[in-house]
Amino acid sequence: MFAVDLHAHTRFFHGRRRLGDRFDPLGFRLVARALERRGIDGVATTNHDYCTRFSSSRVVSIPGIEVSTTHGHVLVIGPDPPTETVPLEYTPAEVVELAHDRGCVAIIAHPYRNSEVASERFADVDFDAVEINGKHPRTRPLVEQIAAERDVPIVAGSDAHFPFEAGRAYTLVDAETLTPASIVDAIRDGRVEARVENSPADELLRQFYRQIHERKYPDDVLARPRTAIDRLDARRSNG
Repeated sequence: MFAVDLHAHTRFFHGRRRLGDRFDPLGFRLVARALERRGIDGVATTNHDYCTRFSSSRVVSIPGIEVSTTHGHVLVIGPDPPTETVPLEYTPAEVVELAHDRGCVAIIAHPYRNSEVASERFADVDFDAVEINGKHPRTRPLVEQIAAERDVPIVAGSDAHFPFEAGRAYTLVDAETLTPASIVDAIRDGRVEARVENSPADELLRQFYRQIHERKYPDDVLARPRTAIDRLDARRSNG
């Protein structure tokens, strides 16, 4: 078994691509160091709409990209993700096809990031997995519902933008060796298990993000997760 953070960024800001390109190598080294301290074996670097390949003696680096589709974010992870994508250019279905053509998996990222939940945004799209996001682990019952409806595995990633966030959520991968191809095969075969760290420091960090998120997105389902989970329980009770 290998522990892999399947969703991490090498910068704490978006935009200003050229500035970011200069910062990314340092950002990756800091993330790798943080993951090594947590005992994480590998990381998929999934920057927004571009892929940069890194190497490290501390952790195994897995190529990835977080694609901004017309209906939300999709993680593409594997041996050959696209080098760059234009935000809002691809539909979710097109990203899945692109991922599969390049030997990668396509994963629903943070499915409850906005008020239109993933089951509605990504209807009839054949994803390979759904993510429990390190910022929003309390939505796990909702993520489990999506996974059950689609018959896909659940994976986890920290969605770290700052190095100290890395590894707070990760995926146990059942594989003999840790490579981009072995991760793809394990996800497709369901040989993965989502894990979330619940230390006092991790929980304090999540509360901080929750306050920021509620102010930034007042209509977001994440601002009222208990209501959403209660609705899910009611649907289950009604058959």
